[in-house]
Amino acid sequence: MAAAESHGMAGDAEKGERVFRKCQACHAVGEDAKNKVGPVLNGIIGRTVASVEDFSYSTVLADMGAEGKTWTEEDLAAFLEKPRDYAKGTKMAFAGLRKEEERADVIAYLATFSEEADGGS
Repeated sequence: MAAAESHGMAGDAEKGERVFRKCQACHAVGEDAKNKVGPVLNGIIGRTVASVEDFSYSTVLADMGAEGKTWTEEDLAAFLEKPRDYAKGTKMAFAGLRKEEERADVIAYLATFSEEADGGS
């Protein structure tokens, strides 16, 4: 599985799969993933912010996407640490992943779904 560098820390995708359990009530990944309360996360790394089709984003994220901002591993790590600080007004209710290792691991896990992304989903 792919490894991710988050703030200089290599992530473990297998551990990230366990961390992702905190996310899967609202998000999905994989071949048959569909939007839930949150968007599908296939191909998120390198994807334009707020670009998943048929998902209604908060104004702050939609504006970031309209400006051409993309999700880098660093930006994703910052968002996952404190979503409401990173994007004031986000609809994401999750408080965040406080541990740097968990953020790196879940990003490594999400990176394993980058090849499956098609059409922004």
